[in-house]
Amino acid sequence: MLDLVPSVVRPPSTTNSIKIFAGNSHVDFARLVAKRLGLELAKCVVVKYSNQETSVTIGESVRDEDVFIVQSGCGEINDNLMELLIMINACKSASARRITAVIPCFPYARQDKKDKSRAPITAKLVANMLTVAGANHVITMDLHASQIQGFFNIPVDNLYAEPSTLKYIRDQIEDYKSIVIVSPDAGGAKRATAIADKLDVDFALIHKERKKANEVSRMILVGDVRGRPCILVDDMADTCGTLGLAAKVLMDNGATKVYAMVTHAVLSGKAIGVINSSALTSVIVTNTIPHEDKKLLCPKLDTIDISSTFAEAIRRTHNGESISYLFNYVPN
Repeated sequence: MLDLVPSVVRPPSTTNSIKIFAGNSHVDFARLVAKRLGLELAKCVVVKYSNQETSVTIGESVRDEDVFIVQSGCGEINDNLMELLIMINACKSASARRITAVIPCFPYARQDKKDKSRAPITAKLVANMLTVAGANHVITMDLHASQIQGFFNIPVDNLYAEPSTLKYIRDQIEDYKSIVIVSPDAGGAKRATAIADKLDVDFALIHKERKKANEVSRMILVGDVRGRPCILVDDMADTCGTLGLAAKVLMDNGATKVYAMVTHAVLSGKAIGVINSSALTSVIVTNTIPHEDKKLLCPKLDTIDISSTFAEAIRRTHNGESISYLFNYVPN
C-alpha cells in the first residue's frame, strides 16, 4: 500500500516589483523616469490599425506586480487617452496587484466646471473613465484646478513643479532677489504668490478680459515693476497669446526683462511665432509634454527636467512612504 506524501504548500509571495510601461505620448520622459529608478521600461506593443483602432499587447507578466503606466495628455490627446485606458485595462485583466496611471499633464483639465449653460465637465468624465478602466491610483502634476482630485474615487497625488521652479530661479537667474513674480491672470494668483513668498520678493498681477477662449482682449497691470526684471508664472502655455501680451504690458510699464515659467508647454497653433516675436527674454518649461522639436524653432525655450520628481514619487508609492517631501524639495 502506497503512503501518500502531503504536498508542500508554498506561502504566497509578499514581494512585488515595479513595472513601468510607456504609452506613445512621451516615451522619452518614461525612459528618464525608469533610468532614474535603475529600471528598463517594461515590454509593451501599442499599434494603431488602418481603421484607427488602438491595439495593446503587454509583452511580459504583470501578475501581482506594481504597475505604473506613463502617458501624458498631449499631442493627439484623444488617441493617447484611449491608449492609456486600454493599457490600464490590459494590466487589470493580467492580474496586476496595483495599477497607477502616471499622467504628467492631465488631459481635459481646463474643462473642470460648468461655466456656461449645457457645458460638460469633461475632466470628471476622464476621471470616471480611468477608474472604470481599472486604475487604482493616479499621479499627476500641477492640475489646472485642484478640485479635479475630488472627481476621483481613488487616491490622486498632485505633484508640484514649484520646488524645481524655485531651484531654477535661484541657480540660473542673476540677482533674483530684485525680481517681481507676476501672475498673468487672477486664477494663477495663488500659485504666483506662493513662489513670491518663498523667494521673499514682490508680486504683481495682470487682470485680463477675454472676448472668447484663447483670445485676450485687454490687460491691466496691478503692481509696480518699473526698473525690475519680471517672471510670469503660469501652469500652462497653449497658444501663448496671454504670455505675449503680458510681456508687452510689463515692458510698457518699465520692466527691464520678462521671463516666463510654465509647467505644461502645450505650445499649439502659432505659439512658437508668438514667443519668438514677443518681448520675452526666455520661456522656461518642464518636460511634462515633449517639445524638443519646438526648441529647434525657438531659441528662447529652456527646459526643467522633472523626471526625478516623478521617479521619486513612484519609488515612495511602491514602498508605502509619504510623498509630501516632494511638495517642498527637489530629489537629489
